[in-house]
Amino acid sequence: ADIHCVTGWSRLGDTWTGVPLSAILDRVKPKPEAKYVMAHCEYGYTTSVPLSVLDDEQNLLCYAWNGHDLTPDHGWPLRLFVPSKYFWKSAKWLRGLEFMERNRLGFWEQRGYHDEADPWKETRYW
Repeated sequence: ADIHCVTGWSRLGDTWTGVPLSAILDRVKPKPEAKYVMAHCEYGYTTSVPLSVLDDEQNLLCYAWNGHDLTPDHGWPLRLFVPSKYFWKSAKWLRGLEFMERNRLGFWEQRGYHDEADPWKETRYW
């Protein structure tokens, strides 16, 4: 899968290994009013993604990258991987997911990064 950084670089063809979020969502069965998911991570980092975006097999809870276990620099022990968004939405050091009725801005979004984070629309900053 390809990754795209908000600063303008991309990395193509990486292999991410993990559990599809769609499989987790099938078991968790979020309440109908849940429209967004907040990723809560180490050091107070957060980012939110629409639930409709996450319910796709390309999105993973990753534990390995390019055939190797994640290292702490790359998000060990668990990383949210959302390849359709800029890479800051692929949150490192994942500790929990919160299902929300209304969206709340995460760490970088509160500091001027665009919440949509779509690399094809280049929605980088507010």
